[in-house]
Amino acid sequence: CGREPGSRRAGGVYTWEEVQSHSSRNDQWLVIDRKVYNVTKWAKRHPGGFRVINHYAGEDATEAFTAFHPDLKFVQKFLKPLLIGELAATEPSQDRNKNAAVIQDFHTLRAQAESDGLFRAQPLFFCLHLGHILLLEALAWLIIWLWGTSWTLTFLISIILATAQTQAGWLQHDFGHLSVFKKSSWNHILHKFVIGHLKGASANWWNHRHFQHHAKPNIFSKDPDVNMLHIFVLGDTQPVEYGIKKIKYLPYHHQHQYFLLVGPPLLIPVYFHIQIIRTMISRHDWVDLAWSMSYYLRYLCCYVPLYGLFGSVALISFVRFLESHWFVWVTQMNHLPMDIDHEKHHDWLTMQLQATCNIEKSVFNDWFSGHLNFQIEHHLFPTMPRHNYHLVAPLVHALCEKHGIPYQVKTMWQGIVDVIRSLKNSGDLWLDAYLHK
Repeated sequence: CGREPGSRRAGGVYTWEEVQSHSSRNDQWLVIDRKVYNVTKWAKRHPGGFRVINHYAGEDATEAFTAFHPDLKFVQKFLKPLLIGELAATEPSQDRNKNAAVIQDFHTLRAQAESDGLFRAQPLFFCLHLGHILLLEALAWLIIWLWGTSWTLTFLISIILATAQTQAGWLQHDFGHLSVFKKSSWNHILHKFVIGHLKGASANWWNHRHFQHHAKPNIFSKDPDVNMLHIFVLGDTQPVEYGIKKIKYLPYHHQHQYFLLVGPPLLIPVYFHIQIIRTMISRHDWVDLAWSMSYYLRYLCCYVPLYGLFGSVALISFVRFLESHWFVWVTQMNHLPMDIDHEKHHDWLTMQLQATCNIEKSVFNDWFSGHLNFQIEHHLFPTMPRHNYHLVAPLVHALCEKHGIPYQVKTMWQGIVDVIRSLKNSGDLWLDAYLHK
């Protein structure tokens, strides 16, 4: 690829003030290891989606760049044509008010994790995980084929299929983060197979949405997972802001502040699958569409002869309903009770710890959540294989204690209770602001 149109000479020297002035949609600079890059045009071709780069426009993106790319040497060739200069010698390496000591200590911790081999995956772990998903799928079909479609057996296989779907969700997450194979291309291929053929969704859609969440977790307008104003408000800041604005449709939030517990698990499968298919068609993403359709073709071929078309649709809808509850509780207990606010420009460690918490380790919790009970470690090291999270966790905890950064670990039950408590608190804050300010 050639040099960015309109970019300056590669030998330029810039201040942080000048870099920060290039943060609009059509004019984006960022800094990586003190090098200044003009990524305005490249953002549209970025494999992780243009919004991820947009979120770091005018900022130091070194820590995010390192966290998301397992092979830094490979991606450097894409950066080279975008280089326009470097920071002036008088400028600090970190932007705004970021803590240089925290950044350096976290860099040292990451280097230690790499030297300890914690970024090396165990292929057998992921093979066994895939095997138990396929076994569950086969078991569900065999039960109905051998013993009939009674209500009891149908309910039983619904649980089995929901378990397989959820576990496939955790596995596609591993491939999507490039944490299984050394070669990114192998991860991409298996990602398309698992999320497409085993779940009926789109790998590209997931990438473009999920990496935004990792880049700026719990930050309004940047994390799509907390951009839910059409349903309800979240955190401590947003309810007050929109209560004062007197937005008329938000009383629905107060009346249904527990909507997350029932509504989204019911609506997520329908809403997101419609959005996924629309996105694939609009982007002409025929590869992902083909993978997704292969899932539904396989499912209908297996279950229409046993249940008929209507029965098969009803069955998969119920399975999605069960799976959605599982997914929502696991993902929200790690983030929803944490700090949800506007951009604060914190360093990587501080930003991730304010937005995430852990659930206690156990064999069941690890399996049930796909090791996302170690949400802190996953967010700090998204390309690390999940079976190593518990090994790096003590190092992260010690670093947080050194710098006075809260490191929260909860029981599974406490995590669930905190979701309910945070929703109630948001509803009360909104109502108070709406009625009295």
